Amino acid sequence: MKRTAIILGCLLLASPALAQSITEKTGVNSVLGVAPSTADFVKQAAISDMFEIQSNKLAETKGNAAEKAFAKQMVADHTKTSNELKSLVSGGKVTAQMPTALDDAHQSKLEKLKTATGAEFSETFIDQQVSAHKDAVSLFDRYARGGENAELKNWAGQTLPALKHHLDMAQNLEKQHSTTTSKSNK
Repeated sequence: MKRTAIILGCLLLASPALAQSITEKTGVNSVLGVAPSTADFVKQAAISDMFEIQSNKLAETKGNAAEKAFAKQMVADHTKTSNELKSLVSGGKVTAQMPTALDDAHQSKLEKLKTATGAEFSETFIDQQVSAHKDAVSLFDRYARGGENAELKNWAGQTLPALKHHLDMAQNLEKQHSTTTSKSNK
């Protein structure tokens, strides 16, 4: 424990840009409530949108009626935020690199969804949606409160209410699924 704290301390002091990337990637920033760097925020927000769009397109074909309705809104909303973020970056208001593909962790989650069917698909999809939206709310909230780019900070704050609504929707889907599953097991 002490060794980990010393290593983390050294990393934080070594290079602010490197430390933010490492701490964002490991989840330390989230636990501490620290805003990500602009580059980290853009990367994570873009990957989150790509994952939402791709996973929800799968749910539009493989999910039940409630999942399909949820998925339709997620595809529309995350396509909109993805386009807004791309516009901020391409318009020069934000200097950051836009990722062009999912990272390994999100690609692995997507592959798991592709192979799942029926109840397994529903369970996996809903769990992933709740988790993804909790992460997105944390990311956007932290950047809106402490981000370094004013334009991006403002956009994150404006986007946050919709992400909180998405999280509520995913949690309601989870409750419906739990109720349906427990009734069918009786």
